[in-house]
Amino acid sequence: MPMYEIMKDSGIEWLGKIPQHWKQCKLSYCFYLIGSGTTPKSDNEDYYNGDIPWLQSGDIYGSTVTETSKRVTSIALNETPSLRIYKAPFIAIAMYGASIANISVVTIDSCTNQACCVLSKPSDDIDAGYVFFVLNAAKKQLLLSSRGGTQPNISQDIIKKLVIPTPPINEQKTISNYLKFATQNLNKAIAEAKASIEDYKLLKQSIITQAVTKGLNPTVPMKDSGIEWIGEIPEHWEIARIKYNYYLKGRIGWQGLKSDEFIDEGPYLITGTDFDNGSINWNKCYHISEYRYNEAPEIHVKERDLLVTKDGTVGKVAYITQLPGPSSLNSHLLLIRSTNPNYDNRFLYWIIKSSIFEKYTGLSQNGSIMASLSQEKISNFSYPIPSIEEQALIYNFLDAKCSEIDTLIKEKESMITDLEAYKKSLIFEVVTGKRKVC
Repeated sequence: MPMYEIMKDSGIEWLGKIPQHWKQCKLSYCFYLIGSGTTPKSDNEDYYNGDIPWLQSGDIYGSTVTETSKRVTSIALNETPSLRIYKAPFIAIAMYGASIANISVVTIDSCTNQACCVLSKPSDDIDAGYVFFVLNAAKKQLLLSSRGGTQPNISQDIIKKLVIPTPPINEQKTISNYLKFATQNLNKAIAEAKASIEDYKLLKQSIITQAVTKGLNPTVPMKDSGIEWIGEIPEHWEIARIKYNYYLKGRIGWQGLKSDEFIDEGPYLITGTDFDNGSINWNKCYHISEYRYNEAPEIHVKERDLLVTKDGTVGKVAYITQLPGPSSLNSHLLLIRSTNPNYDNRFLYWIIKSSIFEKYTGLSQNGSIMASLSQEKISNFSYPIPSIEEQALIYNFLDAKCSEIDTLIKEKESMITDLEAYKKSLIFEVVTGKRKVC
């Protein structure tokens, strides 16, 4: 791709060098209207569920906004002085919240809440489409300029003072059109990869559930299990309940640890954030004193134990292998250990990963956020069980098959990471003149 022949130092660290003939301009001089909005009184039912789109920062996810998650009424508009309708199209920037520094082009007339900054009515020498891509390139800079501790905030003043490169209007339009086409193709490839990942996950779930409820022999005679969430099972299988064949224990009456009680070395304390695709990431675990560890010997972890998250993000499961040292649990986890030689935890692991456990608990495959799953609920879970020999055949099959699918998923995830990085680099290089498209 051709380069600009003569470059100059912009004097701005994040921009670096730009083409000699390009100018620079503060955003406040690029738009005749820069503003925000507010939240109408939430306890007034007459203000909501109306016909007027009301943009919130959570609606700003990048690319284009064609609808808002909430709407307000004309009553709210008339009775709330700082609420106004911005005419489409306009650029919206999330100033704080989970979507801070996200930028979108809004293609519908809309009012906004106070967490959105609107850039509207560009001056004659500014192309809004070009500015959208510049702001995407400047996202890191906006985040670095944010203020506040627990909830960083990008103020309108910070946005207005942001200096952007401004090539001649014809070049801006050429750059905008080029990047629209290029990013659309990249976004399509990313979306296809994400769809493939979801397909792989559905396939994996189907294979797991089929294997743990129907076995590996499709010709075996079947019978009704008598349990709604299971359906038919092989005729020679039985139905088991966890509490009759397993030891279940969680940490009870624990007040948790103060920050100064965590140490650099010592017994491991496993938490729900340490779960990693069916195992424990020991490098992430906290360490606790021997005294704290020995407070609850009944939940000392052993090889081949199962751990299940029962609070917070619930329903995640890990099978313990290669235990690196003495380990215990926090109060959000449940330890499950087989007490019957005919019941293998490796088979139960795949049972818990199957859709029959989801149906029984009402959880999604990846766990439910901020929910709770009681020990009693888990202990009363009934599931199909074959002989110990057939359990081994099934979990070995699933170990291999699901590993293959996980590899395919990782390849797609790596592709998405590469495409996202390329898109980010492309936008930056083009809007700052490091790469010429004119």
